[in-house]
Amino acid sequence: MSAERTVAPAAQPRAADHAIATASVIPPRGAGGGLRTSIGWGASARRSSAFPLVAVDCGAALLGTVLLADAQRHPLLVALLLAGVTGLNARAALYRPLAVPCALDELPSLARQAVLSWCAVGLLAASVPALSPLSLTTLCTAAALQSVLCCAGRGALYWWSRRAALRQPRPALVVGPGAVARRVAEAVLRHPQAGVRPVGIVGEAPAERTEAEGAELPVLSTMEELRRAVIQNAVRTVLVVGPTPGPEQIGWLRTLSGSGCDVWAVDATQPPGYDAPGRQARSGRLAGFPCRSLVPARRRHFSVSKRALDLVTSGILLLLISPVLLACAAVLRATGGPGVIFRQERIGKDGRPFTLLKFRTHRPADPHEAATRWTVAGEQHMSPFCQFLRRSSLDELPQLWNVFLGDMSLVGPRPERPYFVGKFSQTYPGYAERHRMPTGITGLAQIQGLRGDTSIEDRCRFDNAYIDSWSFWQDLCILLRTAASLVRPTGS
Repeated sequence: MSAERTVAPAAQPRAADHAIATASVIPPRGAGGGLRTSIGWGASARRSSAFPLVAVDCGAALLGTVLLADAQRHPLLVALLLAGVTGLNARAALYRPLAVPCALDELPSLARQAVLSWCAVGLLAASVPALSPLSLTTLCTAAALQSVLCCAGRGALYWWSRRAALRQPRPALVVGPGAVARRVAEAVLRHPQAGVRPVGIVGEAPAERTEAEGAELPVLSTMEELRRAVIQNAVRTVLVVGPTPGPEQIGWLRTLSGSGCDVWAVDATQPPGYDAPGRQARSGRLAGFPCRSLVPARRRHFSVSKRALDLVTSGILLLLISPVLLACAAVLRATGGPGVIFRQERIGKDGRPFTLLKFRTHRPADPHEAATRWTVAGEQHMSPFCQFLRRSSLDELPQLWNVFLGDMSLVGPRPERPYFVGKFSQTYPGYAERHRMPTGITGLAQIQGLRGDTSIEDRCRFDNAYIDSWSFWQDLCILLRTAASLVRPTGS
């Protein structure tokens, strides 16, 4: 059983859990007085899709091959061209959404990617004897033709999308401090060509306002009001304005992004003549405000490379350390009787429970005590061998079987018992977001020394930072640092 000795703080209910006020939500246009409820909370249908842009780029590249002779139009060259065009455009963020896209603004980048793609095709044709070499004139003309066709195709797509947005603007919520959020919302309402129609402001309830401040928009200050606004108005766009959002707003943003909303960062505080630090190249403007799309963490890789690392590493380790596992089990059986494996319910990815395995180093009085108390009575009276297992973290080795089965990962937030997950989720904003990815044996919080008698708030912050910046290389570094820390064991 885990040696968690921190006294669990009392759960303090948030203000959102108290009396919930009713928000007057603006009914969508063309609803005929009714409210649309076809899109439920948690739906993930996004309005924007990269497929039309990819199709336009590939079509322009294929049309560029008409300048090649029949002998030069080899399938290998065509495949390399299509892969190069789509790969380079994706790397240049040309498939990420923009608030108000413009094909002419993208033309320099499209031309650059086209030149690089055709240069690769020319090098391949010149280096493979079975292929016909391409002249410099052919390569330049083909790259120019592809750039023009690509720009024209994207321009037609953007024109069609702008007309559709003008006919039916996208309902949006504005998240941020009251004064700044209201200023941005009113500016967007004055410029309908952006295709966005704010229907509410997410933040604290404002003080009294005068009539000169503009059109009244409902202020959503509780999760219930937010939920109702998204469902009734079919909200699929969120505008984040002002300074860095607070912890509660960050939780709302994650909820909105998970429900299928596109999240945009709108810079309403940038002084004229200054560029915001760290501005991504793929940015645009909304009603004159600089804006950029906020892309969620790269979750698509979690189930591929991360799972492959877990499966291979845990399988190899289980084979290598099987003598150690047998020896520990034999000593525990001889000194403490039957039941050498301790089983306990923990919460894993997406809030799913699973049974965690550890070597039994202590026997709690009853299951309720094991599930609801950090420190179990009599834990200090463990045998010397059990204390050695705790200090060396050898009692955690059976969790490799959890990793092999897919219940856990080698690296990730540490799993916790359901009782404490419920309490900490109410007390610490963002705690429940730790379950966006599989829980792990070790993690960023653990290598920072956040284990045992340490802050739950700090663990939560490090765990979410690890998930937001996840990479395969980061997992390898954490595993190496964990292995190095075994020479100075502190227990788990």
